Amino acid sequence: MEKNGLGKRINAVRKDRGFTADRLSELCHINATYLRQIEGGAKMPSLPVFIDICRTLKISPDYLLQDELGGNEITAIREIETLWKEVSPGKQALALAMIKAVLEYDE
Repeated sequence: MEKNGLGKRINAVRKDRGFTADRLSELCHINATYLRQIEGGAKMPSLPVFIDICRTLKISPDYLLQDELGGNEITAIREIETLWKEVSPGKQALALAMIKAVLEYDE
């Protein structure tokens, strides 16, 4: 697992949210040194700590783990959302009709 990418993203989001390392570590019930090691890529957070960090920073785990997850359902949904926003309402209606037809089709 890419510890450095994960740590860099945690650090960037923490700063974007206006948290100091001391404050985030306090809110996540961990030692500030441990948080700095996570952000620096020297340590990997445990699952409970990772969940606390995500909750406190209000960030999705898939954003923090994007190097590891690659393509998944969320990636596909976001791609569909991007495509949806880029087309006219008429094409949106056509796409919706096509999706419904595919889902109703019995093989």
